Amino acid sequence: MKTNALRGIFLIACVLTASCHLWAMPQKYITYEQFGAKGDGVHDDLEAIAAAHRAANEQHLPVRAADDKTYLIGKGATTVVIKTDVDFGKAKFIINDVETDNYKSWVFRVESYLKPYDVEGVTSLKRGQQNIGVKFPQNSLIEVINDRKKVYIRYGLNQNSGTPAREVFVVDKKGNVRDKSQIVWDYDHISQIKAYPMDKETLTIMGGIFTTVANQAPSTYAYRSRGFIINRSNVRVEGVTHYVTGELDHGAPYRGFLYVDHCADVVLSNCLFTAHKTYVTIGSAKKPVSMGSYDTGAMSAVNVLFEHCRQTTDIDDNKYWGLYASNFCKDLRMDDCHFSRFDAHMGVANVTLTNCKFGYMGVRMVGFGTIRMENCEVRYNTLIALRDDYGSSWDGDIIIKNCTLRPVNPNYRSLTILSGTNTGKHDFGYLCRLPYKMVIDGLTVDDSALNPDKYEHLAIFATFNRDAHDTGLLPFPIEGQVILKNVKVQSGRECIVSANPDLYRNVEVIR
Repeated sequence: MKTNALRGIFLIACVLTASCHLWAMPQKYITYEQFGAKGDGVHDDLEAIAAAHRAANEQHLPVRAADDKTYLIGKGATTVVIKTDVDFGKAKFIINDVETDNYKSWVFRVESYLKPYDVEGVTSLKRGQQNIGVKFPQNSLIEVINDRKKVYIRYGLNQNSGTPAREVFVVDKKGNVRDKSQIVWDYDHISQIKAYPMDKETLTIMGGIFTTVANQAPSTYAYRSRGFIINRSNVRVEGVTHYVTGELDHGAPYRGFLYVDHCADVVLSNCLFTAHKTYVTIGSAKKPVSMGSYDTGAMSAVNVLFEHCRQTTDIDDNKYWGLYASNFCKDLRMDDCHFSRFDAHMGVANVTLTNCKFGYMGVRMVGFGTIRMENCEVRYNTLIALRDDYGSSWDGDIIIKNCTLRPVNPNYRSLTILSGTNTGKHDFGYLCRLPYKMVIDGLTVDDSALNPDKYEHLAIFATFNRDAHDTGLLPFPIEGQVILKNVKVQSGRECIVSANPDLYRNVEVIR
């Protein structure tokens, strides 16, 4: 009896000791429920979610959502700041934008603990400069601006007076500029130069099923910022899903649900996006113009990779706007993505597209460096369109390998490998030019969908400047080299240089 009693006391002591140890163990992660989130899809959980992330940021702990919950994000203007890993798992989030208090407030902002700062001692920079003459505590993204020079002076229905010359690039501790982020403008004057320190550790955001209940605002250029903005370098976003519901025949546009801004080395992997409806508004030229939203994009970022991403809407359905756009970026990459379009508005330096399929809006850009396309399919009337509202300029080379041009609109009259328009009568703020060299090694042109009664020709270059037929006017010096190998055309048509061959008389074409 005495022995059994002692054993009982010992067991109770063990249980109490274990309980104390469990109670004293440090918390491994933060949940939204700890801060009052209901997760029932009815009560607004925005403030609870924000409070949970504030605590996680202070304690350097990850955050985990509950798989069986539906979190409602209502009309509040609070932005949830994320500085630690997040696992949204299978949780659902409803972002109701019908009555938002502040449409310019991002719902989530991914930030670094490291703060940006002004760079001292740099008074000028030159194109191609490999070292900026300043040392840094760690690798950093640098943004430089010259407000005395205007570039990207837009032409057309959305015309504007341009933007100050600006760009971003990455430097190491010694101030060496990273390859593929090379400086592309000369800066005789610098209005601002700022460093954004880059984190060494990867911050990971995983999972989550997000649904935006679309706004019902007028169709004007008042862009909504109602998703994630990623302001931290070295971030991986994995498996995020975004749906859109409640769109009417009008609405204000969105910048993007996942938006990468002022950072470097970001990966978006296995994400599912949804294109928004196309609307019509009045542009700056006081004429009707198509307008739409983006569901993802990038601004002033370096080395952004989209891999294995898809969209819920048909990439060939022209009721929906192009899914992706960027501005002022460098070293943009996509691998195994199916999007309605790739679009780089105000300049990109170095683009790599592999194993991708692009829908009815195709591949569009202007910029610098090298465009590499391999094993891609484009379902537009041109393989690469150089944006005419920014001068249809590419200051660099184009390399195309084993790609397919497969237009889906039967009414196209012509197909081109490279298209653009420039009359030579508009000042875009820079000298425009066509690529120095184009190498096309392996191109299949499936023109079977085209109406043979309307289909006129297949060409390397678009007409580009129709006035040149009569006036001989060149928009800028057009010269360079095109190497054309292994081109297969389903209809058997010859690939001509251009319907306006005189414009390309100084371009060497090697077949």
